[in-house]
Amino acid sequence: MADSSTARLRPGQRRRTRKAIVDATIELLAGGHTPSVAEIAEAAEVSRRTVYLYFPTLEQLYIDATVGALSLSSIDEAITAAQATPDDPAAGVEALARAMCRQPDETKQLGRRLVRLTAERPVAPGEPRRGYRRIEWIEAVVEPLRSQLGEPAFERLVSALAMVIGWEAFVVLQDVRGIDPAAQEDAIVWAARALVEAALVGR
Repeated sequence: MADSSTARLRPGQRRRTRKAIVDATIELLAGGHTPSVAEIAEAAEVSRRTVYLYFPTLEQLYIDATVGALSLSSIDEAITAAQATPDDPAAGVEALARAMCRQPDETKQLGRRLVRLTAERPVAPGEPRRGYRRIEWIEAVVEPLRSQLGEPAFERLVSALAMVIGWEAFVVLQDVRGIDPAAQEDAIVWAARALVEAALVGR
């Protein structure tokens, strides 16, 4: 169960703390060294206890960091392209969805392991197990809609998009539907665009 001090933090604060830990791990791993919890905590400027609150096992932290290190470049390009056309948020969401779908197989396998590890970890109600990076990406591409939709509808759209843009969607489409990568991408992009269009119609 999450520590009460962590549970009291605002979602944005939790995401920033988690991001600091993962970013520090990415940097240390990039140096060719497998860091200890103490080294990660020092680099992230948090306590060892805080690292363990967010990542009960080093394996989970290493996988999250590796996924982030492998996927950031193409995602950043998609977000930049989306922000260049703020008048077409559906196109921005499509660009992000396609970038996720076109990640290397190695990245997708790490994502699958991350899903398994975090699904098995108990957490306090309302505390995300993971996904802060994905939420930041989605928010970045649909930010122009925040003022149009209003905060509750905007947050609902972000939550809905998080269900179709991410590792879980690949697991469902591969394991449950048994479709190939091209068909997976087609389904994910269709669903993502449909959610944006539905949000605009219902505003």
